[in-house]
Amino acid sequence: MDLTNMGKAAKDAAFVLATASTAQKNQALAIIADELEANSAAILAANEKDIELGRQAGLTDALLDRLLLNEARLAGIANDVRNVISLNDPVGSEIDSKVLENGMSLSRRRVPLGVVGVIYEARPNVTIDIAALCLKTGNASILRGGKETFFSNMELVKVIQVALDKAGLPAASVQYIEKPDRELVSQLLKLDDYVDMIIPRGGAGLHKMCKENSTIPVIIGGFGISHIFVDQTADLVKSLDVVENAKAQRPSACNALDTLLVDEKVAAEFLPMLAERLNGKVALVAEPKAKALLGNAQDLRDAVEGDFDTEWLSYTLGVKVVADVAEAIDHMRVHNASHSDAIMTNSLENAERFINSVGSAAVYVNASTRFTDGAQFGLGAEVAVSTQKLHARGPMGLEELTSYKWVGKANYLARS
Repeated sequence: MDLTNMGKAAKDAAFVLATASTAQKNQALAIIADELEANSAAILAANEKDIELGRQAGLTDALLDRLLLNEARLAGIANDVRNVISLNDPVGSEIDSKVLENGMSLSRRRVPLGVVGVIYEARPNVTIDIAALCLKTGNASILRGGKETFFSNMELVKVIQVALDKAGLPAASVQYIEKPDRELVSQLLKLDDYVDMIIPRGGAGLHKMCKENSTIPVIIGGFGISHIFVDQTADLVKSLDVVENAKAQRPSACNALDTLLVDEKVAAEFLPMLAERLNGKVALVAEPKAKALLGNAQDLRDAVEGDFDTEWLSYTLGVKVVADVAEAIDHMRVHNASHSDAIMTNSLENAERFINSVGSAAVYVNASTRFTDGAQFGLGAEVAVSTQKLHARGPMGLEELTSYKWVGKANYLARS
């Protein structure tokens, strides 16, 4: 594959998309959603190939779940695309405006980023999410999925390009790097003449590789140890429901709970409740104080070095007893609390201290970490969850895929 030619084609497509009307972009999205449903049999057959190859390769159940498409999930993906149609198009909107003393009207107007390169792993829905959000915001995209999703992604991109052609937009608006060669990823990261932003979606290793090797700005996100802290004032029964949801509702998601921290003043009451609720569902990895209070748990082992730095992505939960909110915050500072973290509390003081002290992209009071999601936030599908502090944080929806230009309007004004 010639990535330079892909880059040139993407940049040309981005020029067309930047001036496409909202109606034309929405038409393309509507056709994509319809084509997904019309081609569901072919898409699911391709996905079955990926699933079978994944089993043969020994992928874990958690990874296979991330990879899996079925009728319900595919219908949900199509509906997410239709939801993007209903969202306001940010391109062309003004962020703010003012009139200067010299009479110039000055504003900032939202514009597309240009060409977005996205490198992602075993989530075929990401292919559609990225395409939909980039199209709505007038951006072209170059995609590189993992080898685990090769057949699924090839079929999905075929559907997207057919829809683009039907809508009168360039097929090169969404392109896919078909070969899994790692060298092609390295080439993409150096394609700064054509690509304006790189978004990696995957584990810490992928993010580190992109950050260290890219000559293009990189959005870091998607990885982080998610915590819930149960403080001494919390309603323990309600907290148990939230913890179970955060851990077990979909453990393979990046916003699923990894570590539970419990105030020592309520640990003797709460942890036996936890063991009973999660028995047979979740393996518990505990430090000594917590382990002593989880004696009835069926699947329980001692925590070892590195366990509290592990994003489990499975039915495994780290558990630790802490002295108070201060120790909980200190633990989180050490163990990469950058994604989604929550406190269970009835104390306004502790809630505000937690919100102000925790450096996560999304912080919750008495709510599950599983809400960190573009659709849940009303943003439509998301292209990534950013955990860095510049440009965008948290779920990246439409506005986060735009930049802005300054626009000055005057009556033949010359600077004195």
